[in-house]
Amino acid sequence: MDCSRREMNTIVFLGVLAAVALSSSLRCEYGQRFLGRCKPTDESKTKCTDMVLGYCEDMPYAQTMFPNTLGHRTREEAEMSTEYLLLSVIHSLLNGECSPDIRMLGCSVLAPHCQRHKVLKPCRSTCEAVFMSCGHAFEGIKMAWPYFLDCDRFFVSKEEGCYDPLEGLRDQQEEALSSFPVEPSTLIQFTYQSNAQMTSILTRTAARCSDIATTYSIGRSVEGKDLLVIEFSNNPGRHELLEPEVKYIGNMHGNEVLGRQLLLYLVQYLCSEYQLGNQRVQTLINTTRIHILPSMNPDGYELAFPGVQDSIDPEHETGGRYVGRTSGRTNAQNIDLNRNFPDLTSLAYKRRRQKGYRTDHIPIPDSYWFGKVAPETYAMMRWIRSIPFVLSANFHGGELVIAYPFDFSKHPLERNMFSPTPDEKVFKLLARTYADAHATMSRIDTERCRGSLRPSEGIINGAQWNSFAGGMQDFNYLHTNCFEITVELGCDTFPPEEELYTAWQENKEALLTYMESVHRGIKGIVQDEDGNGIKEARISVRGIRHDIITAENGDYWRLLSPGIYVVSASAPGYAKVLKKVHLPARMRKAGRVDFVLQRAVQEPDLDQHYNLPSMGTYERFDPYKKFERYALTDVGQNVEERQQKPWWWSYFSAGGTAPTWLLRNY
Repeated sequence: MDCSRREMNTIVFLGVLAAVALSSSLRCEYGQRFLGRCKPTDESKTKCTDMVLGYCEDMPYAQTMFPNTLGHRTREEAEMSTEYLLLSVIHSLLNGECSPDIRMLGCSVLAPHCQRHKVLKPCRSTCEAVFMSCGHAFEGIKMAWPYFLDCDRFFVSKEEGCYDPLEGLRDQQEEALSSFPVEPSTLIQFTYQSNAQMTSILTRTAARCSDIATTYSIGRSVEGKDLLVIEFSNNPGRHELLEPEVKYIGNMHGNEVLGRQLLLYLVQYLCSEYQLGNQRVQTLINTTRIHILPSMNPDGYELAFPGVQDSIDPEHETGGRYVGRTSGRTNAQNIDLNRNFPDLTSLAYKRRRQKGYRTDHIPIPDSYWFGKVAPETYAMMRWIRSIPFVLSANFHGGELVIAYPFDFSKHPLERNMFSPTPDEKVFKLLARTYADAHATMSRIDTERCRGSLRPSEGIINGAQWNSFAGGMQDFNYLHTNCFEITVELGCDTFPPEEELYTAWQENKEALLTYMESVHRGIKGIVQDEDGNGIKEARISVRGIRHDIITAENGDYWRLLSPGIYVVSASAPGYAKVLKKVHLPARMRKAGRVDFVLQRAVQEPDLDQHYNLPSMGTYERFDPYKKFERYALTDVGQNVEERQQKPWWWSYFSAGGTAPTWLLRNY
């Protein structure tokens, strides 16, 4: 009897252990919930409860249930989750794109629809449609598609009895668009962005239009911020034969920000309009390689406007406080970047009396490298030298005018002396192209910001306006093939946000028209008798003492105003060839002028007066390696190659457990 009683006790004890083990096996282990492996338990009867999650209150139903689909047992637990944090900030992370679609789709999982004490699951077809239209936005910020938006795991088919969590949303959006002031094809947010948000716009746009766009970094600022460029081309990432290269640069002075904003709007506009079939935009991108650097001075921008924080709080996405007219103009080293380039203009003036002098491809003097060179300047010079740019514009603020080279007066004591380049006619044509296409710039009755400025039809010679040395547009012209102008966008260097839309409308046509003007003049290929392109052959125009040189495969572009010209092509070891060219006034495309050079006896080097020991040669760049540390990033290197974690990672990893499911390829 005692033995039987002991056996019964043992059986009861083992039964209790089994029950305990079973109950513990049903518990959701730490780290399993976010993988969707936890199931709601029947420890207590679940009932529908009112929707109390703030970011899900606009769902098309009023009641939800806990535990939810992800295993969050209470409202408090759901609100503390990384999933809910992501939904609360997704609008800012994606800069308004796919909003509120992503948030509402996530709410359908985090706060499921409860009806008659049963959970209704969202439709898989809705999830798949959102993924197709919004997946690129997550790729643009280097974020993985959220695991809880897995269409196969958390969504069901219509046959299984689903509901559409976005029901009614499309009708609301169409109604809102009918009264929205921006063209529906390109929904642009006319607000200021932080540097992180600017990077997000560029990378997301490149991901959205990956067939025609890519991003790359040309270097870093003093404080380590990438100088990020977005490129548009029908074959992005490489130079194509006879396709001209254009660049736009904004925010060189950190407190002059309208150019930065306009270029961000232009980036989004080009992407959207190309996809929508805008013939003008498609032609431009298919025939031109366009490079856009919205901010050359991101450090100065942050100093000028500290109110634009790298915040992902949607309630504080915009606004801030402008700290003054001069704060942030310079970079973090207090260097004015538009005074930091080599002064090649003085060298050109000194050689005016020399026989056969030219004003092109002047080497950087060795003495320049003993001064203080900003990393932003260094990056720009390497970039300008590495790509055969034809046309450029640099955007500033403080006046409403186009200034063209030279910027430095031909008389050192004269600050307002007309100082033209040999290409005065071309520069005036380019300047007027932008000014005339602008809504008000070329009008005589337009009010100017400074009483002393007297521009002619909205354009002025830079030195005649305000002479200074070391400017970027003079460097472009004297050191490379590139013709650059300076666009002063208005009196207010930091206009209120409510004026940004108007500024975009005033400049949009000018931004497009100026890029199209790169297809003026002549273009062609210089080859030898075997059909091989000749690199660095010289294209000369009689009467204009400024040559341009051919690119890697022998192609060239020479901007010219309408007229009759005698053009020659020459190269060491080849006989010079001359051709007469007529460019009619109504001609809107570059004329094709090819050259075939025959080998001949080597002629004396026409460049020998430039190759003086005190100056070095054109190839010498940073000869003493004083600034080699700036070149740690190769021009064109993808930012992702150097970033271990994306810019938004710190917002989600600060609370302890790192949500690695947010990382791509983890």
